[in-house]
Amino acid sequence: MKETLVILAAGMGSRYGGLKQIDTIGSNGESIIDFTIYDAIKVGFKKLVLIIRKEHEELFEENLVKKVRPFIEVEYAYQDINDLPNGYTVPEGRAKPWGTTHALMACRDILKDDPFIVCNADDFYGRDTFQVMYDFFQNGISDSQYCMAGFKLGNTLSDHGTVTRAICGKDENGNLTSIKEVMSIKKSKTGAEYEEYGIYVPIDVDTPVSMNFFGFKPNVITKLQDIFTEEFPEGVKNNPLKYEALLPNHVGVMVNKGLCSVKVLPTNSNWFGVTYKEDKPIVVDRIQQMKDSGIYPQDLWAK
Repeated sequence: MKETLVILAAGMGSRYGGLKQIDTIGSNGESIIDFTIYDAIKVGFKKLVLIIRKEHEELFEENLVKKVRPFIEVEYAYQDINDLPNGYTVPEGRAKPWGTTHALMACRDILKDDPFIVCNADDFYGRDTFQVMYDFFQNGISDSQYCMAGFKLGNTLSDHGTVTRAICGKDENGNLTSIKEVMSIKKSKTGAEYEEYGIYVPIDVDTPVSMNFFGFKPNVITKLQDIFTEEFPEGVKNNPLKYEALLPNHVGVMVNKGLCSVKVLPTNSNWFGVTYKEDKPIVVDRIQQMKDSGIYPQDLWAK
């Protein structure tokens, strides 16, 4: 197998205020995405697919890809806002991409044979998370068996504002039973809470959440494309400028329809990312601590 890492890197960074996918956070000019790729290579991944906007290719090539090409096969996929079901065009004034499901559909001519994991460009997941996902695919699973990393909610919160997380339910065998995007989650005096109809509701910090870190077989693309095509007319009608097709929600749709099973693979790794500009100094400090302790070399891509 040529296990493949797919990175969702076509976002606009509207809350962050810039292209955070390649914003420098490491002492040697690295971004979070550098560490994601490094960890994947270390556990055995052999190919990288970067989903980007076409107009950002030169930036990614100069700031990232030329460094990693000696270590892993690299291919680009382009999320195009005009890639829509037949008969539809982009609504006037729409600039926002169509979401993470739509982004993954951009790989439909690339991901043909081998299993792959998909994750965000601006999230730090930890090497253990890549290892458990890699190991899952070494066990001869069927084409309808997928997996996801299940982070503890408390390990994924920001000190600088609310976050959106996909809250997960699972059965006694660790298979996903439900997944729902919950907005406006924040830290509280007792742990965590989220806003619903103007009221803050407590939520257990040990609740498993998805951080858009899934393991799939290539046949998932067709399933997701069918769901996107079915849901798009209503979604764009109700919210033409902001409707998004979100991958966690559509994984839930596949599970509910019996199209697949999804094993929730627990991880105790501490996620961190740069949702807000104020998160950046914390991320910079954590990365340098891991370099100083020997988890990562000071020069990540030294030959």
